[in-house]
Amino acid sequence: MIRPILLHPDPRLKKLCDPVAQATEDLVKLARDMLDTMYDAPGIGLAAPQVGINKRLIVMDCHKAPTPARPLILFNPEVVWYSSEHSTYEEGCLSIPDHYADVERPEAVTVRWRDETWAEQEETFTGLWATCVQHEIDHLNGKLFIDYLGLMKRQMITRKMEKVKREIARGGR
Repeated sequence: MIRPILLHPDPRLKKLCDPVAQATEDLVKLARDMLDTMYDAPGIGLAAPQVGINKRLIVMDCHKAPTPARPLILFNPEVVWYSSEHSTYEEGCLSIPDHYADVERPEAVTVRWRDETWAEQEETFTGLWATCVQHEIDHLNGKLFIDYLGLMKRQMITRKMEKVKREIARGGR
């Protein structure tokens, strides 16, 4: 099921998310809905707060054709190691459509999480996967990619998004 994605500014996007105690049937269904929503958007990652759920859950799939899809469901993801090398990617966000900015992050990270069977997983991500997982974990901590930008740029994007939300509320867009 495709779920509506919250748009910035929305106070639910700025909240610290609650840990997940176990992978219940409802939460696994939510994760699968989030994957459907992410692919439909289209995007490469989505965090539960973006669909209005205050839980530490993210989904992602950064594959590039012709490699096969690799959808990941991560409950309670945490970065346990950061590389000292950094890289810069032009990031966007499904909650801030049509806005992009260069963000510098560690080039590689090791992440530990629970999967949909509640088995503990750990993997080192590099490149786009590393950027994506850090971006999505930021969502769980109430942080958006625009929080890495200067105040003027951040305020400009926020004003534009407020205008978009007003247009949507009036039935436009």
